[in-house]
Amino acid sequence: MDRPTAFLLIAFALVAYGVYHALYAIAMLPEPGSLLLFLAFALQAVLAVLAAFGVWRRQRWAAAVLLLLGASVAATALVEAFVLGIIGWLNALLIAIVAIVIALLLGAYVNRSGALLDRRGGSPQA
Repeated sequence: MDRPTAFLLIAFALVAYGVYHALYAIAMLPEPGSLLLFLAFALQAVLAVLAAFGVWRRQRWAAAVLLLLGASVAATALVEAFVLGIIGWLNALLIAIVAIVIALLLGAYVNRSGALLDRRGGSPQA
């Protein structure tokens, strides 16, 4: 698979993730739920859409936003387990580890692709 197609698929997956969590956060508004969870899911939605835009436009900061997204997913899972007691602690640890690993791999892939474009004299925004 060539890089532009991979970037497009990554961006599409991030937008889908962001829209899903935005709808999830909006559904939490009318109920007297946890404000902490609402803010966590809203932050994930914003970071996912921002990361999708950065990956799609091949911006240098996209890798950093992907890492922030992974950290927020991990933190949300840990809060759900250890603070609110909604999910099991082992499940939360698995979610946190997988989120960090995926964020690191995607961030490295996006960052490496931008560095390859810079070495060839191309523009990362093109």
